[in-house]
Amino acid sequence: MTTTKAVDRQPSILDYASPIQFKFTCIKLPTVEFFCQTANVPSITLGTADVETPLKNIPIPGDKLVYGELNVSFLVDENLNNYKELHDWLTGLGFPQAHTQYANLLSGGKDRYPFSTTGTTSASSDPGRISDPIDEGAAYSDATLTVLNSKNIAKTEIRFHNVYPTQLGSLAYDIKASDVDYLNVNATFAYMFYEIVQISTT
Repeated sequence: MTTTKAVDRQPSILDYASPIQFKFTCIKLPTVEFFCQTANVPSITLGTADVETPLKNIPIPGDKLVYGELNVSFLVDENLNNYKELHDWLTGLGFPQAHTQYANLLSGGKDRYPFSTTGTTSASSDPGRISDPIDEGAAYSDATLTVLNSKNIAKTEIRFHNVYPTQLGSLAYDIKASDVDYLNVNATFAYMFYEIVQISTT
């Protein structure tokens, strides 16, 4: 039987997480950051395996994680610059017209990171640092969802590694609209994994 003392389990921070205090950044999408409206921390699932017995099968932890999709929505600027960033990235990955489209994407080279890229993570000495994506030129990028506290100070980062887009929503123009409802588009990303790094716990 598990016994605990309530006084020992009292949290030091009693503020609740706010869904509107965040910042999303992606190295390959510099103009999306300012217009970002929503972003999510994807679900994570661990499979199970059953050990058969004469009575009841006993579940044990599996050995592979399944990550949910990263979904982001953002307002589109009137010149479609941020929309084009994602469109060009997807076009390079899918090369619908010629193989050279993929070659041109890779020729852009590996993203230039503003942080140290030594392959290790150090949240205390290097907040915001993310490691290099796998070596496929400019096909991949990394992204960070920064969670802000009630005073809009960055406290936690969700760092997505080896991100690439899988879907870009449509733009619906409608001359019959009575009010101006600025265009908002959804984008979906796949990635290798993400990690949650606490910059500060105070």
